[in-house]
Amino acid sequence: MNRLNEEKVLRDPVHGYVRVNEEVIWRCMASREFQRLRRINQLGSTSMVYHCGEHSRFTHSLGVYEIVRRMVNEVKDLRNGLSEYEKTTVMLAGLLHDIGHAPFSHSFEAIMKRKHEKYTVQIITQDSEVNRILKEYGESLPQDVASIIEGTHPNRVLCQLISSQLDADRMDYLLRDSYFTGTKYGEFDLERILRTMRVADDKLVIKVSGMHTIEDYIMARYHMYWQVYYHPVSRSHEALLSRLFQRLVDLCESDSGILEQLPMYKALMNKAVLSNEEYYQLDDATCLYSFQLMERSSDTILADLARRLLNRDLFASASIEKLEEIRERVRKAGYDERYYLYTDRMIQNPYEPYSDHETNGIWMLDEKGRIEELSRISRIVSAICYNSESDDALVFYPKGV
Repeated sequence: MNRLNEEKVLRDPVHGYVRVNEEVIWRCMASREFQRLRRINQLGSTSMVYHCGEHSRFTHSLGVYEIVRRMVNEVKDLRNGLSEYEKTTVMLAGLLHDIGHAPFSHSFEAIMKRKHEKYTVQIITQDSEVNRILKEYGESLPQDVASIIEGTHPNRVLCQLISSQLDADRMDYLLRDSYFTGTKYGEFDLERILRTMRVADDKLVIKVSGMHTIEDYIMARYHMYWQVYYHPVSRSHEALLSRLFQRLVDLCESDSGILEQLPMYKALMNKAVLSNEEYYQLDDATCLYSFQLMERSSDTILADLARRLLNRDLFASASIEKLEEIRERVRKAGYDERYYLYTDRMIQNPYEPYSDHETNGIWMLDEKGRIEELSRISRIVSAICYNSESDDALVFYPKGV
């Protein structure tokens, strides 16, 4: 793995600097597929509530990379236990983990026939600029990076750095989303976590002296979900997106010629799997332009839903217990309930003890070298895990109904 002649640094409001020394990482950052992430908003509908939450998947991916870079260089057991190839590979996995993300966060997946995680692997392992760059540094490098993201790499520690209950992805999005939304809910002591992180029994572990920091991290996750990610106004915007895309699907099935007016969705509606080039064309800007076209559509439902999205004329919300009452009001007002009545249920469990694999939980290392799963020794985490799940079910409908 070639190193750059001098270290490259990028200013970052969360981490101070993002530092790059490896040539392959610098080149992947410049690739067209990674640059596309500048055009994918990290928080999707959340910016309808927190107006400054308009940062991109690009900035988040750089942040995940930086945390992984610090882990493999500052955590002694990782620094000494991983080869240089493994360090570079897992840093690349952190950088590229979201390269296949769809527009509008997860809302867009309502009309996709394939999950964005599959497109991430496809972009890395099949014909793309990123794939060609990676192959220059090793024929197996694309598959090695993809296997870490998929969680199938033989070195389980590498997978845990990218996807676990204490991974670089979660740590960056909590800190970054908290910063850009102007909230304090997602703050925790990253420096202390890195200082107390170890590797034992082929698992990432935290010294028991750092347990209170991990408790803060879990509580940060709990509060961010309820106060930011699951905010009713954000969910109302997602409800509108869902109903608009449902109307688009229904119009396509009735052969109304709608795709001639919206060519950006032709491949998405007609193919089970998009090519890397077709997927590259999908971003937030493309969708926003399509909403402008939909607003002028002769289909009154599609036009109205697009208008509501563009102008933030969101649905009202109420407890799911009022569903039948609201359903009747929606009908009497003349709305088609397929598009103007939407329900969702959000479940929040910020930490789950290990289940199908022993590395799924967060593991604590005591002074005698014994490893214990977090919920067994933390009263706070145990209370969260073993009490009833926190959930919120709402019904969304037009205001004034």
